[in-house]
Amino acid sequence: QVQLVESGGGSVQAGGSLRLSCAASGIIYSNYCMGWFRQAPGKEREGVAACYYTFCWTTYADSVKGRFTISQDNAKNTLYLQMNSLKPEDTAMYYCAFDKCQMTPTESLNARQYDHWGQGTQVTVSS
Repeated sequence: QVQLVESGGGSVQAGGSLRLSCAASGIIYSNYCMGWFRQAPGKEREGVAACYYTFCWTTYADSVKGRFTISQDNAKNTLYLQMNSLKPEDTAMYYCAFDKCQMTPTESLNARQYDHWGQGTQVTVSS
């Protein structure tokens, strides 16, 4: 059974940085996709960044391009999200997701493509 545990969230001022981590266990697939999603109160969950296949072909939402960087350490089964130049609109609960990579790179930012989710970590950015 796949388990995902996020960490690294917190409260920062605008312009600051945070690094999120997602530790995965129970992975038995050799080809998988992992992604970061976020959900603010009253809004739908949106894709932020994804690693397509284990070599991590990256895909980013337009709103975070140039500011966020997704990466993964396959040896540690850990996914990261480095978030720089944070803005108040980045405030949300951030979730890690995992599934077999039976999707296109564009679809890797679609929450419906994933069946396995972590519990989330809160990111709050103040102005």
